[in-house]
Amino acid sequence: MRTQMEKAEAFRALHARASAFIIPNPWDAGTAKLLAAMGFEALATTSLGVANRLGRKRASAAEILDDCRAICAATTLPVNADLENGYADDPGEAAKLIAQAYACGAVGGSIEDATGVPGAWIYDFALAVERVHAAVEATRALPGAFVLTARAENLLYGAGDLDDTIRRLQAFERVGAEVLYAPGLRTLEQMRTVVSSVSRPVNVVMGFADPTITLAQLREAGVRRVSIGGGLSRLALRAFLDGARQMRDGRFEFVAHMAGVRELHDAFV
Repeated sequence: MRTQMEKAEAFRALHARASAFIIPNPWDAGTAKLLAAMGFEALATTSLGVANRLGRKRASAAEILDDCRAICAATTLPVNADLENGYADDPGEAAKLIAQAYACGAVGGSIEDATGVPGAWIYDFALAVERVHAAVEATRALPGAFVLTARAENLLYGAGDLDDTIRRLQAFERVGAEVLYAPGLRTLEQMRTVVSSVSRPVNVVMGFADPTITLAQLREAGVRRVSIGGGLSRLALRAFLDGARQMRDGRFEFVAHMAGVRELHDAFV
């Protein structure tokens, strides 16, 4: 069993590699074990996946931390925690979630600049930077390493263009964020533009990108980390809904596509 420090060192090393790595997003211990059994090198939690599992639009801070703790305990892989906006507007209050995620076993985490407030979706630039700076300071106060990812969410909410995204990411880099992340990048051209505008590793989430883009193309574009966010959760729920609709209509073709019990049990040992 690797120690938390060993997981942190392994996680940092993944970001230092010349080519991109994939960090898939489980939403509970079972999906974490399945992904670990498939050979992935790190995992990232998904707050959307947790909310989907609970049947709500948003999970609470306590619920995402409980999920993080369960996933960290389920495998020996490094885990990055989706901490949304820290569940607070105030920089210091939001940054408190860093230490809580570390206590759950995470060796990395992300803080975003989305407010969750309709009509005022994104924090003003200065406050967004201050919040990332507070999160950086919180990571430096931990007893072990923690890779902080800073997220610029404006493209998802139509609150600014790519130039504003880059301005925010560059500012987040200046105050110490180790990884930069802009959900909503769709094209390789956009990804190349962002990668060339910063000097820190860039995470791209494929849940919002052109699905024809391959890992090889992402590597060529300079992307360092590739995630899917709540994509696997949504994919699983699509299969669930399709199967349920078949049953409602008196059909059972989905049985031919079910995961094998042996495959599941092999991962759940």
